[in-house]
Order: sequence, then C-alpha cells, then structure tokens
Amino acid sequence: MTETSIATLIMKRTFEVPAEKVFEAWTKAAMIKKWMFTMEHTNKVAESDPRVGGTWEIVDHREGKDYRAIGEYKVVEPPTKLVFTFKMPQFSDLEDDITVEIQPLNSGCEMTFTQEINVPHEEGWTTEDIEKAHADWKKETEQGWYYMFLGLKQLVETGKINYPSS
Repeated sequence: MTETSIATLIMKRTFEVPAEKVFEAWTKAAMIKKWMFTMEHTNKVAESDPRVGGTWEIVDHREGKDYRAIGEYKVVEPPTKLVFTFKMPQFSDLEDDITVEIQPLNSGCEMTFTQEINVPHEEGWTTEDIEKAHADWKKETEQGWYYMFLGLKQLVETGKINYPSS
C-alpha cells in the first residue's frame, strides 16, 4: 500500500444568491452536470442522491475519453453543510474528503470549500519532498476548482454558464 499524507486546500467564494441555491448546485444532478468536473455539452452522466450514504457520479467525455468522478455523501445538512468523498477511479484508488459550508449573509452567502487531498508518496521521500508534493497538489487542485467555481457563480447568479470557446 502506498504511503500518503493529507494536503488541505481551503477556498472561499461569495455569491449574490441565497444559500439554498448554492447548496442545490452542489446536490441536484441537473445543476451538477453544468459545472462540476464537466460541462453540459460534454457530460454523459450526472447522478446525485444527496443523503447520508447516497452517492454521486459525473462522467465527462473529452477528446475521445471518459473521465469519471464518484463519491459518497457523509453529511447532508441543507442549506449549510455538505461533506462527501471524491475519487477518480481511472487515475487512483485514493479518495479525498470534501466539505462545503455555506453561510447565509445579509446579501447572498459565503461558501467555504475544504478538500483534504490524499497525496501519494514515493519511496525514500524526505520531508522537503512531501512539502513540495503538498504544494504542487494543492496548486493543481486549486486551479481546477478556481475555474469550476467561476462556472458555479455564473450558474447560480445568472442561470447559465458562458463556456469558453474551444
């Protein structure tokens, strides 16, 4: 078994809509398929059973390949908290935990996103190697979520996402 450690990524975003709308974007398949690990026109599967023990799945088809993301809901407290696992089995058996906390504000809401990233270690790694791997994994993961959160914001605030032309 590969040794791993956890790198924690925390991101915050504000939205000009009620917390309920952001929560729905994380849990309703019809919304997930527009922004989470996929785009509406490349999505093949979007399923979500948002209850403790329920599962979610996304399959995105790009450049002739299917990319599958799956997980299980651990905590479902609408509209303020969601905890679920995240795994892409075609790349790794490692599973991350993601926590989404949504705080209602006077105008809109604030989302705090936390991903506990399982970082695999290579044999003989030093503390410095592990620290560098944590920084690299966090940077790559944050970049992916950064673009997804731009789409999420457009979706909940305007009802649609302006996808970049390819």
